[in-house]
Amino acid sequence: MHRILKTAFVVGALAVLAAPAAAESAKPTVVLVHGAFADASSWNGVIARLEKDGYPVVAVANPLRGVKSDGDYVGRIVAGIKTPVVLVGHSYGGAVISEAAAETKNVDALVYVAAFAPDKGESAADLSGKFPGSTLAPTLAEPVALENGGKDLYIQQDKFHEQFAADVPAKAAKLMAATQRPITEAALTEGAPGAAWQTIPSWFIYGDADKNIPAKALGWMAERAHSKETVVVKGASHVVMVSHPDKVAKIIEDAASAK
Repeated sequence: MHRILKTAFVVGALAVLAAPAAAESAKPTVVLVHGAFADASSWNGVIARLEKDGYPVVAVANPLRGVKSDGDYVGRIVAGIKTPVVLVGHSYGGAVISEAAAETKNVDALVYVAAFAPDKGESAADLSGKFPGSTLAPTLAEPVALENGGKDLYIQQDKFHEQFAADVPAKAAKLMAATQRPITEAALTEGAPGAAWQTIPSWFIYGDADKNIPAKALGWMAERAHSKETVVVKGASHVVMVSHPDKVAKIIEDAASAK
């Protein structure tokens, strides 16, 4: 019995000594936030690669109702995660992560994937119109009236492939068009209440054939945020995470492993 107790004590002591090393080597959780006219499945290819490399992942169902309310929702999810977080946003989701991270303490890095990185008071509409090139407006369907007097916006399904996902196979783009989630018109014109990229290191990736947000606007936002790494994918559409999940996963892992 004495020998068994002694052995148990040694094993327990070794476990305690090993715990700090294990904690130090643990990977941060990657939280993915989709944008307008998309859903969390747009991250599927990225998720598969991150999980293969050992990263825990949460893909949030972004409400797409308003920057402040969406940011608060994502912030509550992030605050409930007991590890450091790499917060990733696509398109309008960039404005959401900028707000969410401003209200939480465990976000170590921000990754903007063809995404808005607004300063306080700036809206998605402001930034997409800052430089010429966006062709989104003419492709929007007739707005859906909401009970509060607002409007929900969709992209016309027959225009979705060319506008939103030109470098995605037609069959996949057709599914994306049918399952797209609407965003309120108010969300796209709401000024950002937070700009976490001012204090949290940021990474950017986007395609040079983006028709929703002009590549020049995306590059300008990356430069303004003093991006740690900016990747421009030649020929990539607005959904670069769908058409080039390997490149998007790579920059997320770069952000996660940065010291």
